[in-house]
Amino acid sequence: MRILPILPLLLLTACAGTPPLEGERHLPTAGIGERIMVDGPQLTVLEVLEDSRCPADVQCVWAGRLRLRATIHLGAGDQARELVLGEPVQIADGTLELVEAWPRPIVGEAIAPADYRFTFRFDGGL
Repeated sequence: MRILPILPLLLLTACAGTPPLEGERHLPTAGIGERIMVDGPQLTVLEVLEDSRCPADVQCVWAGRLRLRATIHLGAGDQARELVLGEPVQIADGTLELVEAWPRPIVGEAIAPADYRFTFRFDGGL
């Protein structure tokens, strides 16, 4: 019965996930209404304007797209911007890109705004 004291530790280790590879970094992720820093600029996702992505359980001819409205917080003031998944936009001295969004749509099921998570990358600046 010595296995029982070790079991919680094993479960915690399994939940931790795999560590990033050398040189890999974790990108900032936020939900609607959360303010995050993306390697310099800060942003707040305000709302999903469009989510026409192909559902996870369907094969589509067109992949669809995801559009967000966000506020970019810069030293010179705030800017309201539209961000489209996979399309970098010029911000200050670099580009900001919405690189990932989940969950994926499922046929017949609506995604609650609170369930959305978005990952961003900023390339630029020194």
